Amino acid sequence: MSKMEALKLSLIFILLANLRSITSSPDNHRYTVGDHVPLFVNKVGPLNNPSETYQYYELPFCRPDHVVPKKESFGEVLNGDRLTSALYKLNFRENVIAETLCHKKLEADDVVKFRDAVMNDFYFQMYYDDLPFWGFVGKIEENSWTFEEAPKYFLFKHVQFDVLYNGNQVIEVHAFSNPDQVVDITEDVGIDVKFTYSVVWNATSAAFETRMDRYSRASSLPIHQQIHWFSFINSIIIIMLLMGLLTLLFMRRLKNDLTTCSAGNDEEEDKEVGWKYIHGDVFRYPQNKSLFSAVIGTGTQLLALVCCLFLLVCLGALYPYNRGTLCTALVTLYSLTSVVAGYTAASFHCQFAGTGWERSVFLAGIVYVGPLFVIGSVLNVVAVSYGATAALPFSTIMAIILIYVFLTIPLLALGGVIGYLFRSEFYAPCATKRFPREIPPLAWYRKTPCQMFLGGFLSFSAIVLELQHLYASLWGYKIFIVPSILFVMYIILIFLTAILSVGLTYIQLSVEDHEWWWRYVPLQFYMHGQVHTQIFKLNTAIEHKHVNGGW
Repeated sequence: MSKMEALKLSLIFILLANLRSITSSPDNHRYTVGDHVPLFVNKVGPLNNPSETYQYYELPFCRPDHVVPKKESFGEVLNGDRLTSALYKLNFRENVIAETLCHKKLEADDVVKFRDAVMNDFYFQMYYDDLPFWGFVGKIEENSWTFEEAPKYFLFKHVQFDVLYNGNQVIEVHAFSNPDQVVDITEDVGIDVKFTYSVVWNATSAAFETRMDRYSRASSLPIHQQIHWFSFINSIIIIMLLMGLLTLLFMRRLKNDLTTCSAGNDEEEDKEVGWKYIHGDVFRYPQNKSLFSAVIGTGTQLLALVCCLFLLVCLGALYPYNRGTLCTALVTLYSLTSVVAGYTAASFHCQFAGTGWERSVFLAGIVYVGPLFVIGSVLNVVAVSYGATAALPFSTIMAIILIYVFLTIPLLALGGVIGYLFRSEFYAPCATKRFPREIPPLAWYRKTPCQMFLGGFLSFSAIVLELQHLYASLWGYKIFIVPSILFVMYIILIFLTAILSVGLTYIQLSVEDHEWWWRYVPLQFYMHGQVHTQIFKLNTAIEHKHVNGGW
């Protein structure tokens, strides 16, 4: 064989090897028989509190000599994912029966850790070819026929992986624990455990593009659709009733009053009562104009942020178990929408005064981030002390600070400059008097606490069912997959808030209380805070169904 022919053969082999690496790799999720498919262990945690998660190897499972953490994105770190390598080997389309993972000597302390995990219904989460799946650590057997014997705790020592494939792609994966292959960990004594696993491959006709649909299939059941429609109809009825009440109020009470005020008859002023009596004080500028403008700007920014999130959901950029995408989107969108906060705060401030808008823009940058940073720091310290995966590493904290300093603050300042340049003057329809009128004593049911309770209760009753589904997906294992209905409920909440604000403000002005500017702000905060508080109480009361096996 000549040198030229040998060179040609070498080039052919190199091209074939490169072609195989291109057509078969974890990046495009295409494999050939026997290829290594990446499997990563992620975290463990109690079933009844999905927010409490720990790294997988916090429990004394079989582990490699050198644990290699997967390089994670910014959003994955914020989401609490800590993917690391494992001893399991699940090669593509290669069945494995009772393969030994490791022989491990569990000391008494290890047994205590496992028993505590079983007592709290700990689960584990893994990722195989970017598909999440779960399984349980162990099981509890209680002797219900007698109260003298204590329950027994068992550790699963065998895991069976059932994998479905279509052609050269992985479609679905499950982890099942055999309840017959267990080891008793009731006593605090050291034991020898042989951990094993099996892998079973089966073909399926499901398409690769639809493999993530099964994670959201539970929320598409008819019973859930009925709940969504019931919540939607309930909200519409409440809005129609409030609109009817408000329309009747305007038609019967305000039509003649507005006509009288627009005539400008000062001789009738002393004879007027209610809101007409204080028309010269209604548009008096609020105290702390800078802080008030900052709050308005921050609220507008959050409104724009939520609308952008809904847009991303509609475009398909956000979907269940797309690791870290939601957290990344939140941080990015908050930084980008800071220009909205700066513009709104500056333009609103300039309607009250021509100078000092810089202070409003500055406050808009810290009125939400400041308390959020303090609360987040406290929670992060607690997470670090418990070793939870929710703890953010120092590098991620510095990345967040740099994003805020070099992206959020410049965009906030840019929005403030734009708001100042395109400012407009405020022209009150009624002349403001020099000295404010004295506010008469009010009955308890006309004061702010009663109005706050009424606003929060009506908002809560209108969207309680939908928010329960939403929070169950945040703090539980249920996935909310009806973004269209959620968006409609969000519009309904905005509309309902506007109706309640107009109605409650009119009630306040009817009792000759003209200090409505700042009362409106805490009213809105309480209305939404009351909704979230009640939903949190409702969601924490939900009992999760325990299953002895895998998901």
